[in-house]
Amino acid sequence: MKHFSILILLLLMGGCSDRAMMENKLREYGLVNIKEIDSSIGVELKYSTTDNFTGGDMYGQLVDAYLLPEIAQMLASASAELHRVHPGYNLLVYDAARPVSIQRYMFEFVRGTDKQKYVADPSVGGYHNYGLAVDLTITDEHGQPLDMGSPFDCFEAIANVGNEDYFVENGLMTPEARDNRLLLKTIMEQAGFDQNPDEWWHFQKYSLEQMKSRFRLLDF
Repeated sequence: MKHFSILILLLLMGGCSDRAMMENKLREYGLVNIKEIDSSIGVELKYSTTDNFTGGDMYGQLVDAYLLPEIAQMLASASAELHRVHPGYNLLVYDAARPVSIQRYMFEFVRGTDKQKYVADPSVGGYHNYGLAVDLTITDEHGQPLDMGSPFDCFEAIANVGNEDYFVENGLMTPEARDNRLLLKTIMEQAGFDQNPDEWWHFQKYSLEQMKSRFRLLDF
């Protein structure tokens, strides 16, 4: 499928791809910039680049990650625990809150393919569309992402969690990558997050029922 052009994105979002306008909309929905909660957390929004599964820049000029305040505080707790067990390591966020207009594009990109199961149906909405999910990794003392056994946005079995021992035993993953995944999982779950079993980088909070009944869809 074709790349998302800036013109189409502007039409879909009513001009909200401009950084200030996008951030104003996110704040109107009660979200906070995670850097304002914990400045040590790095941000590299993959959907503000072409380094993602669509090959297109969907966020335009947006460079900061936003979450609901409660989720941002949980992320800060995970960051503090990481610093406790591994001084010099930091969290690096790849994605956080995502407007449902962009979710629609992502879903259309994979509709009818074997990748469709990895992208939430926008008619229902996913955790990112409520500000309740974060995609992230860990960086070392030099700011380099740790080996996690697969890249972000990998739609293959090796990105799934729970089979790391098998991957290591069969030479598909290094023991170090397995340990790095376990470190990320441990600090995030201690902070109250649940991990998506299909994506080592994706963590969320609450059940789908709670998400829909208690929180507001980022409907723009």
